[in-house]
Amino acid sequence: MEARAKLLGHPIHQMLIVFPLGVLATSVILDIVYLVAKHDAWTEASYHIIPVGVLGGLAAAVFGLVDWLAVPSGTRARSIGAWHGGGNVIVVALFAISWWLRRSTPSAPGAGALTLAFIGVALALVTGWLGGELVNRLGIGIDDGANLDAPSSLSGAPAVERTAAHRSRA
Repeated sequence: MEARAKLLGHPIHQMLIVFPLGVLATSVILDIVYLVAKHDAWTEASYHIIPVGVLGGLAAAVFGLVDWLAVPSGTRARSIGAWHGGGNVIVVALFAISWWLRRSTPSAPGAGALTLAFIGVALALVTGWLGGELVNRLGIGIDDGANLDAPSSLSGAPAVERTAAHRSRA
């Protein structure tokens, strides 16, 4: 099933999710380095990048919702998409709350702020797997007729030439 929201022939949601996932995971790595090295600069950096990940996650969510609404009801893909999207909303919320708890002392976050971020990144691993299940197993966001010799998405040509009978059904 092809994605509804595309840019230059590729699903926007799939393009955008790498940024918030990478930024939020990096914030947790910075927090871990802080816990080991005990140098405030690491949590200061984490504090400043968390909002970037949260905003990126919200932007990706908009396009994910557009694609999810096109998935037929009653399908496994619709159910997994709901878990994927709902879980990612929780991930974003956990990081937003973690950021909020850090605001008064970004260089010395409390245990609660760190715990929320660690739970958020662990949940992101699960929701990321669900996203992979949607794309790789269920074909969500995959171009109809995708094949190893399909023309470039920039060409404007379909992935596979459709027969006259196939065109009349479309």
